Amino acid sequence: MHVDFSRISADDGDALADFLTGEEWPYHAGTQDRETVRRFAADGRYDDEETRTFWVLADGERAGLVKLQDLADDTPMFDLRVRRAWRGHGLGTAAVAWLTGYLFTELPDVLRIEGTTRQDNHAMRAIFRKSGYAKESHYREAWPAPDGTRYDAVGYAILRRDWLSGTVTPPDWHDEPKADLS
Repeated sequence: MHVDFSRISADDGDALADFLTGEEWPYHAGTQDRETVRRFAADGRYDDEETRTFWVLADGERAGLVKLQDLADDTPMFDLRVRRAWRGHGLGTAAVAWLTGYLFTELPDVLRIEGTTRQDNHAMRAIFRKSGYAKESHYREAWPAPDGTRYDAVGYAILRRDWLSGTVTPPDWHDEPKADLS
C-alpha cells in the first residue's frame, strides 16, 4: 500500500462534506451536517493561518483526513480520521508519523504536539505510544458522547527534543509533596 498526503484545495468543499458525513466517526463528538462542512470549507476553516487539512491517500484513494490546528501556537493539535474500510491497515500510524515530522520540520517554533482521544479508543492510544507520544493527561468523564455517556479523555504529546533524539520523556506523575492528612 502506498500512503501519501495531499493538502486540501479550495475546491474540496463537497469532497470534505462527503467524507465527514458519509459514515459515523465513533470517537468524535456528534455528527456534522453536510451544509455546515461546506460552509466551513468555503469560509477557509479547514485551511487558513491556524489550520491546515490534508487528505490521507491510500493507493490514491481518500482514505483519511488529517486536520492540523492551532498552528500559530507552539503546541499545535490535530484531528485524525480514517475511513472504516481502511482502519487496521496502518494508516493511523503512518498519518501520525507524517504529521509529527511535518509540523516539526515546517514550523520551527513548534515545541510540542498534542493529541487527545477517548479512553476507549485503544487503537489511537496504541498509535500515540508507537509514535513516541507520552501520556500527559487523563480527564475523567470529560468527553460526552451523543447518547449521553461520558467517557474519559486522554491526552498525549510529543516534545521536539524527544522526536529529534528518538526518546520518550514521561511526565513526573509523582511531583506532589506528601500531604499531612492529620
